[in-house]
Amino acid sequence: MKMVRLGLSVAMLFCGGMAIAQGTVEDYNRAYSLREKFSANKVFYSNVTPTWIEGTHQFWYVRNTPEGRMYVSVNADKKGRKELFDHSRLADALTKASGKEVKSSAINLERLHVNKSLDTLRFVFNNQRWMYATRKNQLANEGSLPTPQKQKHWMERDDEKTANPIPSPDGKYTAFIKNHNIYVKEVATGKEKQLSIDGTLSNYYSAYIRWSPDSKKVASCKIRPVEKRYVYYVESSPTDQLQPKLHKQEYAKPGDELPFKVPCIYEVETGKSIIPSTDLFAQQYEIYGPEWNNDSRAVTFEYNQRGHQVYRVLELSAETGKVRPLIEESSDKYVNYTRHFRHDLRDNKHIIWMSERDNWNHLYMYDRTTAQPVHQITKGEWYVREVLRVDEDNQQIYFSANGVQPGEDPYLIRYYRIGFDGKDLVCLTPEEGMHRAWFSGDMNYLVDVYSMVDKAPVAVLRSAKDGQVVMPLETADISRLIAEGWKAPEVFTAKGRDGKTDMWGLIVRPTNFDPNKKYPVIEYIYQGPGDQYVPKNFIPYNWYMTSLAELGFIVVMVDGMGTSFRSREFENVCYKNLKDAGLPDHIAWIKAAAQKYSYMDIERVGIYGCSAGGQESTNAVLLHPDFYKAAYSACGCHDNRMDKIWWNELWLGYPVGDQYKEGSNVENAHLLSRPLMLVVGELDDNVDPASTMQVVNALIKANKDFELVVIPGAHHTMGEDFGEHKRYDFFVRHLMRGNPPKWDEIKKQ
Repeated sequence: MKMVRLGLSVAMLFCGGMAIAQGTVEDYNRAYSLREKFSANKVFYSNVTPTWIEGTHQFWYVRNTPEGRMYVSVNADKKGRKELFDHSRLADALTKASGKEVKSSAINLERLHVNKSLDTLRFVFNNQRWMYATRKNQLANEGSLPTPQKQKHWMERDDEKTANPIPSPDGKYTAFIKNHNIYVKEVATGKEKQLSIDGTLSNYYSAYIRWSPDSKKVASCKIRPVEKRYVYYVESSPTDQLQPKLHKQEYAKPGDELPFKVPCIYEVETGKSIIPSTDLFAQQYEIYGPEWNNDSRAVTFEYNQRGHQVYRVLELSAETGKVRPLIEESSDKYVNYTRHFRHDLRDNKHIIWMSERDNWNHLYMYDRTTAQPVHQITKGEWYVREVLRVDEDNQQIYFSANGVQPGEDPYLIRYYRIGFDGKDLVCLTPEEGMHRAWFSGDMNYLVDVYSMVDKAPVAVLRSAKDGQVVMPLETADISRLIAEGWKAPEVFTAKGRDGKTDMWGLIVRPTNFDPNKKYPVIEYIYQGPGDQYVPKNFIPYNWYMTSLAELGFIVVMVDGMGTSFRSREFENVCYKNLKDAGLPDHIAWIKAAAQKYSYMDIERVGIYGCSAGGQESTNAVLLHPDFYKAAYSACGCHDNRMDKIWWNELWLGYPVGDQYKEGSNVENAHLLSRPLMLVVGELDDNVDPASTMQVVNALIKANKDFELVVIPGAHHTMGEDFGEHKRYDFFVRHLMRGNPPKWDEIKKQ
């Protein structure tokens, strides 16, 4: 028999005796065309984002109509809707001011810059005092807005050394820092008085000074700083010069020393100091506060212990200097302080506090005097997500939560109201879906927008008393999207590694899907305890899945154990075990899908991701090569000792130990037996680029074959357009076992 070599130009899959091509130039062209074909601008009457008018029951929003943008206002009390302004008149005025034609359907008020100079155009809409203005020269050059001041990078720690003088509540004094110490100045005379005398360059007082409500005392933290760590980047190809540039970025890593803070109180008249014992906050990750109590007799601050196994709300007496705990959270794993919520009631006797102590995230009422919970406000096998308002006058709490409704996707968010006593829980957004709500200032009404991945968005106005619909607003029109060939992803549920817990994910198929073909499977992964990642709301075009599937793949995504917003037990799988990455659950889920859908070829499964997903995708081919046959990994935090301090110490613990080393892709690089493409942005200011290069070094030393793509000038990236094309080719080559088409043959849109 004559041997025929397959896959010289495209992958040839045999089904029923017929050769079927996948990964062809036509597939590439179609994949790239979907960005525009499935663009959000093909969806109408969607993206409702209301703006409530302060002090009223009126709001406005933008209607995205087939004819263009239209601004409408709604009066909730009257259940009426009308145009926010005369679009034609405004278009004429803008045309005259700018000297170029402005169509009424193209007006974009969000881009008009408001200023109070005389050189402005002012418009009063529908007899309301809603004023929009813009400079004439900005109208002539639309979008040329003033350059905002440069903000600190999110990795930079605030040294708290500078701040404006802080006036006392009674207006008699200002407080400020001079020579590292606290001073006050008498406004009437200009006379200065030094309160602290022990501040130094290496142990100084914070410029964030807090006055007591009675204006008799000030509080500030004394800070002992530490030497900072920096990451350095070489920008090889700057746009403004030939020679490379060296950049420097503050970047604390696991195990680094941290500043130490001591809250201190000073009496203004006597100069008396209250310097507390640090016994209850000695092992600091961070101190938050202090904040004065209403009676001016004490300050409250929060203590996050290094290693995150203890979190305390503490009270420092301004009279005795004694520190006492008001609330204490502890865990043998970690207290997830990112789920923080605290509300001190006006009575100065109670605190509403959020905790995962019963395995679910809930609200508790605490007694300040006894430092004990009075009762649990919310309770059940569900998860409080966000507290929107604590209404002390009516003893009500408005919040969002997921998992309350049985028998549906447990990640779907709804909005609720409940009494301080934990009674009369009312669902304000009862329809199934992923909800987002905007409440009126007095919490009488809410605008509710909800959707699912396979259900177009609906916007309604509701009563915040009982959730009843006051009036419909919009129902998204996706007919043009469907006419372009759009098909919704499938929500798929299967048991995880334990055989009993449901894992929820998505399956995305190409638009020309044929159940008689065999399709390689690619998993897009971003898994970690910081969040839940599988989309739940309507998305016309998924940048991570839609076009990749169009090449001839089944693309999937799933939230496994170790992610958030289920139970604490579900999330805690990640503790000191980030290398787990939920992969046993992902594998079980994909196998269950393949058992149901025979066209999913689980002998050809690839995986890709960025950041944590970059780490996890490499991890997958190193530790699970029997299942995952190829990985594309962008900007991965491949060794958690190299990554940012907060993420890693929270989930992996402190001090840095073997748990960091065991999950390192650098340490495990010698295990590589599958195709791997590593991608990194040379200016990645999220994950140290050296993390990727250390994997490269280890692979070279282990004599392993792999591919490396470095994107000059790029920051934290999946690979940008170049990397995306490389990713397409990589998976066509290694999962379809064929040669991708030449780049110059492909039409990118």
